[in-house]
Amino acid sequence: MPVGWRDAMSRALYGPDGFFVAGTGPADHFRTSVHASPAFATALLRLVAEVDSALGHPSRLDVVDVGAGRGELLMSLRRLLGPAESAGGMVGVSGEPAHSGRSGLIPAWSGSPETLTPAAAVRRSPDEPSLVARHRSLAERVHFTAVEYAHRPENLPEEIHWTTEIPDGITGLLLATEWLDNVPLDVAVQTADGWRYVLVEPSTGVETVGGPVSGADLDWLTTWWPSPASSRGADRGETGGPTSTDGTAGSGSGFRAARPAQGSSLTARSRPGCPETHSSDYRRAEIGRSRDAAWADAVRKISRGLAVAVDYGHLREGRPVDGTLTGYRGGRQVPPVPDGSSDVTAHVAMDSVASAGAAVARCAYSLSSQREALRALGADGGRPPLSLAGTDPAGYVRALAAASTVAELTDPAGLGGHLWLRQPVGIEVPSAVAR
Repeated sequence: MPVGWRDAMSRALYGPDGFFVAGTGPADHFRTSVHASPAFATALLRLVAEVDSALGHPSRLDVVDVGAGRGELLMSLRRLLGPAESAGGMVGVSGEPAHSGRSGLIPAWSGSPETLTPAAAVRRSPDEPSLVARHRSLAERVHFTAVEYAHRPENLPEEIHWTTEIPDGITGLLLATEWLDNVPLDVAVQTADGWRYVLVEPSTGVETVGGPVSGADLDWLTTWWPSPASSRGADRGETGGPTSTDGTAGSGSGFRAARPAQGSSLTARSRPGCPETHSSDYRRAEIGRSRDAAWADAVRKISRGLAVAVDYGHLREGRPVDGTLTGYRGGRQVPPVPDGSSDVTAHVAMDSVASAGAAVARCAYSLSSQREALRALGADGGRPPLSLAGTDPAGYVRALAAASTVAELTDPAGLGGHLWLRQPVGIEVPSAVAR
């Protein structure tokens, strides 16, 4: 029986046998920044330190990962910090580790034979002290929480808490890396008599046109997914839009920031029961109101700190012509069939989400590309000095390889095209965010 897309996604992704609940986890099906390079976690560790400073080094610093997968990001951050009982050997953001290993998650000294080093990839200014020098007890005060519907992984360190709901009273950093794109939403199609809901048969993915869109959903479409003519007249001042210094965040449809996978493109597909798209009008839209509510609720959980959402998305003046709903399974892009066997995802209307969070925090947000955000956090992907090749050829090769992984994270045609939404709550914006 056909149902609305929001209900279908909820069951397919988060039901008892849902895609994110059962099985080995999303890492087997698509590649995110967390999986692409340890430099991503290294850059986020610098942000953790910035938030800690902005909060005045509280006795407990929360780091909450919403949509944590199988805990990969928090495990990386924990390893970078090192064990709490040996905080004196804690890793510095400069890439100086407490110990090294073969996992690739722990930055090594430049030239170490054991792992790739991000020393050439994540840089700091010569006068910037290491994390250890800035506050040696961070590893003793940090409290990691993973928020995910799946069962707790057996190999997860006991220091990482596992829960299905975002905790209240967060003091610290809330991270949502590719979470909002999987928050279920309804889909609408524009017909001669106005917007109507799109219904889907969960077992096949076949779509039909349902009843008229009304109420709050119609208000959302009118405000945030306007017709091409009205959106061309909109500017960022009218929509409370993002601040960005490289211009990347505000251009394009967001297709370039899709999850890396092989297979069909994200362009319009023929859907049984739905009208074809043959004009420049916006004929199909994903109603982001549920995502606005989810982000607002997450921001509401923060007493003081910073909320960061990293996702592929689009802005009001550049909404995609035919929507972005798609699926991923086994490393390939597939049709969006909400039967629980694959990921079902759609790009995020980031300006709408940002506006909802700012209304809760009563504080301005910032929005930029991942390329810009990671560079501000020291991940510039620069080549190591050529002189290193003469003194340490093996170290030079490793540093060059590490720099190439940062290049993947900052490629504007790929992961670098993701949008970073940063919402401070009750604190001054950290310097790395304000750049």
